[in-house]
Amino acid sequence: MTAIPPVGVRPPCPPTPTTRASELKKLLNRLHPSPETLLLILSLLIGGVTGVGVVTFHYLIHLIHTLMLEDLMGLIPRGSPWALACIPTFGGVIIGLMRWRFQDFGPNISTLIAASQGLQELSPLKPITKMVAASVSLGSGASLGPEAPSVEIGANFGMLVAQVLQLSQDRQRLLLGAGAAAGIAAGFNAPIAGVFFALEVVLGSTFATSSISAVLLSAVVSALIAQICIGTQPAFALPVYEVRSSWELPLYMGLGLLASGVSIAYTEAIQLADRWFHGKTPGFGWLARIPRPIHPIMGGACVGLVALQLPQILGVGYETVEAMLQDVQFSLSLLLLLLGVKLAMTAVSLGSGLVGGIFAPAMFLGASLGSAYGIFLGMIPGISGHVAGPPAYAMVGMAAVLAGSARAPLTSILLMFELTRDYRIVLPLMAAVGLSVWLVELVNRRLTHSLNLQQMGLDVTVNQPPQPIEPLLEPFQDLEESFSDRLANGILACQISTDEFNIDEFNIDELNGQDIHDLPVLAVANGHLKEDVKSLP
Repeated sequence: MTAIPPVGVRPPCPPTPTTRASELKKLLNRLHPSPETLLLILSLLIGGVTGVGVVTFHYLIHLIHTLMLEDLMGLIPRGSPWALACIPTFGGVIIGLMRWRFQDFGPNISTLIAASQGLQELSPLKPITKMVAASVSLGSGASLGPEAPSVEIGANFGMLVAQVLQLSQDRQRLLLGAGAAAGIAAGFNAPIAGVFFALEVVLGSTFATSSISAVLLSAVVSALIAQICIGTQPAFALPVYEVRSSWELPLYMGLGLLASGVSIAYTEAIQLADRWFHGKTPGFGWLARIPRPIHPIMGGACVGLVALQLPQILGVGYETVEAMLQDVQFSLSLLLLLLGVKLAMTAVSLGSGLVGGIFAPAMFLGASLGSAYGIFLGMIPGISGHVAGPPAYAMVGMAAVLAGSARAPLTSILLMFELTRDYRIVLPLMAAVGLSVWLVELVNRRLTHSLNLQQMGLDVTVNQPPQPIEPLLEPFQDLEESFSDRLANGILACQISTDEFNIDEFNIDELNGQDIHDLPVLAVANGHLKEDVKSLP
């Protein structure tokens, strides 16, 4: 017999997340902390949780890698030539099943920043799902890196805290930057590079000097937890940098020139692979007709087949990079082959829907390029005894390619400086990185600040104009070609004068009766705006 509550009295309900959030806000209001104190407390919390999350992520990668290469390989008949190819393919099967079940793995960094600025709605956060997907991808041999998932662990938690407390957009972005800094700091054991990554890539010019302490504390706490759990050693055991002659600096600038070409080829390959798998390239339309969950299986199979001949391209690739830095003998032809194949397999892995970042592959490419460049210099008569060995050029090449690919020169320089802990490498690093980034920007003027987030592997549809969020705006997508006077430095919501084109070309009836002069239009960052363009209030 069921008890009926009295009239007017509601039965008790279980606590909801909104109720818990309200209770947390009431607690904070009772304590009356100042805004600065609250930010510092939250930054410590974000740093701690991010550090634990990144440590868990690394242990999960190691666990899946062990299960795949030891337990699963043991089930395959010994001596089978296809055994190694089965591992990335099986990882692709798991990712395909996850994509069929979850459709997407939550917002990336670009989406989180746009949401913190109020430019778009934030989709549900799924940090655990993406962390598991990235662990499976990397543990099974996908040619990607762990940095983007590490950053997203911190960024997702920072955004979650900001949403629970209903903070302002500026505070949301600050906590987002604190989480991103914590992710890089714990992932590389490089807190300084993590701080500059947040300032250079996530926050840009929007941060106040008084707010930098939140990013600093978050990075310190996260790196401290990673050191306690994983160890104090850096990501790479780098050799002592050797300076043979001050005349080497022009040679390092030559390496920066080559690094810019590799960076451009790298980002273009990522875009091309993404267009392939979406059927946007002539001759590849059939790929778009294949269900999306099948794409990771295809990507894993491609990586596995190539790994039968070049197993060095599997996974993160830190072991191969460290071998290059320790002056293990690689032939010039092998280094160039690894450079090209790693670039292609990273693009295929990312385009097919496997989960990971492009920091580690970029450093692999830079180390291969730098080692090959150093070997080539050693073959030139008369200068072989006056230049440093291939490992020195490999170190500088890593930073130059990373800076050109991720549009983060300061982060790249400070990351290598933290890993080497040698001041003598700074001048070659600055010369090569500066020239590489400058040449990349010179070649492709359309790149904007937001692309350094996309080219981390978080959103590979770079160099594509943003799509209008309302179907009503479709007639205006081709107006960019008519803008010719002034460069827009950001994505602007604006009103465009319609005096210079024929309104009758558009079907006004499809615009639901709205005045065409009042319709907002997204002017992309590389558009040239007329002087009579005015921003919406």
